[in-house]
This record gives sequence, structure tokens and C-alpha cells, in this order.
Amino acid sequence: MITANVADGVHLITHAHVNCYVVEDDDGLTLVDAGLPSMWSMLLQLLAERGRRPDEIKALVLTHGHFDHVGFALRARQEWNVPVMVHPGDSRLAAHPYRYKPQRNRFVYPFTHPRSLPLLGQMAAAGALAVKGVSATQPLRTGAALPVPGRPTVVHTPGHTDGHCILHLPGRNTVLSGDALVTLDPYTGRKGPQIVASAATNDTAQALASLEAVAATGAATVLSGHGEPWTQGAEAAVDHALRVGAH
Repeated sequence: MITANVADGVHLITHAHVNCYVVEDDDGLTLVDAGLPSMWSMLLQLLAERGRRPDEIKALVLTHGHFDHVGFALRARQEWNVPVMVHPGDSRLAAHPYRYKPQRNRFVYPFTHPRSLPLLGQMAAAGALAVKGVSATQPLRTGAALPVPGRPTVVHTPGHTDGHCILHLPGRNTVLSGDALVTLDPYTGRKGPQIVASAATNDTAQALASLEAVAATGAATVLSGHGEPWTQGAEAAVDHALRVGAH
């Protein structure tokens, strides 16, 4: 599914409970995350609907290097020569998006949370088990606006992964939170603002601590890696996530 303007000039592509985004500006486009491989055709559809061309894509920014965010990154780099940017802490993970050790065993966890099984099954059918990593990446610099369309400010939010980052669009009152804060956890089936379960998170205590950076943006809209847009403010989302805690 494609939803245009989930925030000012930010467009959502979602499939099998995985989200990625296109940030549109006068000087081009920035992709945020690369979803799953099957979402490539949806990206082409969005470009056509917006009257934009692939050569207007100036960068693909990865919030982190997990397989469900790296999806079509290699294809975008190879076919369109799009620079792929990721925090140095996740450059190895982006190249090998299945090689990570979460806090708890991710293969056993779904059987204790059966609501997750349909979600994970849909992700697998959409190509989640066949993602190719991307090794030729550029380091994502934090603490300042990136010189790409939308001029997002990158903030390091470790916990879910070592190099996880959020992207703040202050002029659009929006934060793209990746998996630092989601509104649907595929590993439990729970909805509402929360961190991702320990089945897919390196360090849940650190992930909870990193929520402070999400709240500090003061953004009205939170666009996450999984789940629907949250429009009640980043601070309220973080309050909810802290009440839920780690699981």
C-alpha cells in the first residue's frame, strides 16, 4: 500500500507490516529504509504517481541494517547508482543483515507469542528470507542536517542495533523513528507505541533509554518502521512506550 503525504512531503510504502518512506523536496527525493525486496515495484509505482524519476533520488538512508530495512538497497545502488548511507555502527550489519544476535532467541520467541506468526509469515512471503546485503555504504553522520532532500537531522539511538538512528524533519514537524519506536511489533503482534521485542533487539535497556532522543524532537508525527503513523506527538508516544516497557 502507498499512502502519500503521511506528513508534509513524506510518503509511506508499506507491505507485510514493513514500512519505508520517500521524502520529497524541490531538489529531489530521499529514501528512508528499503523495506523488503517485493516493495521495489511499489517504489516504482510511487515515483510514477508523483511524476518523479529514479535519477531524482539523491540518497537512501538506512535507519539500521536489519534485513527488513535493507530489502532493495543493493538493487537501488546497482541499478540507479543511489548512495546508501548507514551509521558506521551498522555498516557490517547492512552488509550481512541476518548476522546479529538479539537479546533473546528470535526463532523461539514467536512460539511464545502466537499472534506474531501471521505477521512474520507475511514478511517471509514478501521476501524477508532472501535479502541481499549492501556493503558499499557511506557513513551516516549524526548531529547535523544531512545534505540530502528534506535535510533530515540524524540522531544516534542505539539499542535496537548498535548503529540505529532516527531522522528528524524539524520543518515538517516529523520524526522517522525506524525501529527505535514502532507502533506495531511484528514479534509480538502488539499495537501501539513501543520498542521492538528482545527477539530482535540488541539491548532493550539501551533501547528504552534512547527513547529520550525521540521525545526530544518534539515532533507531532512519528513515522516508524512498523505500524501506522502516530500523530499525537513524539512525547506521548514515548510515554506510552515506557509504560509498555521491554518484552
